[in-house]
Amino acid sequence: MPSVPVIGVLALQGGVREHLDALGKSGAEPRSVKTLAQLGAVDALVIPGGESSAIEKLARKAEMLEPLRVASAGGMPIFGSCAGMILLADRVVGAIEGQESIGGLNVTVERNAFGRQRQSFESGIAIAGIRDPKRDFDGVFIRAPWVLEVGNGCEVIARITSGPHEGRIVGVRNDTLLATSFHPELTADYRVHELFVDMVRKL
Repeated sequence: MPSVPVIGVLALQGGVREHLDALGKSGAEPRSVKTLAQLGAVDALVIPGGESSAIEKLARKAEMLEPLRVASAGGMPIFGSCAGMILLADRVVGAIEGQESIGGLNVTVERNAFGRQRQSFESGIAIAGIRDPKRDFDGVFIRAPWVLEVGNGCEVIARITSGPHEGRIVGVRNDTLLATSFHPELTADYRVHELFVDMVRKL
C-alpha cells in the first residue's frame, strides 16, 4: 500500500466533512465516496457517524449496499464510527425493522445503547494500538451503540475507563475492519484515524 493511502469517506449522510479533515491530518489522501466508481478508486473507506438506518437506505437507493458488502468481505480496510460500527456489525440488537447491515465484524452491538440525543456525553477511553496509549482518548458519544459480544476473529481495543459505563466495550477490530462507538472525528485528537491509516498502509 502507498505511504499516502487514498481513503474515502462514505458521503451519504453523517459526519463526512469531519472525517475527511481528520484523515487529511493523519497522513492519508481523503476523498468523498458516493458512487460505485468512487468506491473503486480508493484504498480504504470510512463509514461515518450519523443515522445507521438512513445510511443503509441511502446506500441501497444508490445501489451501493451490496458493493459495500463485497468490499468488506473482500478485505477492503473499513473504519466505522458510531453508525458505522452498527453497519459493520454482523448482529444488531434494537435495529429498526427491516434494517440491514454491511457486516464483516463478528460482533453483536446494541443500537442507541447509551440513550438518546439528550444522553450524549464524553468519557475517557483506553485504546490499544494508538500512539501514546497510556493517555486516555476523550471519546464523544452521541446516540451511540456499545458492543455486547465479541466473536472469533475480532478483538477488543477500546473500553470506557470511568463513570457509570466503565468497562463497556466501545472499540473493536479484526485484520481489515475497525469500529468505534464514539466519534473520534469530533475531537482534535487524531490517534484513532492515525491507527486506521497505519492499518491501511500495512495491508
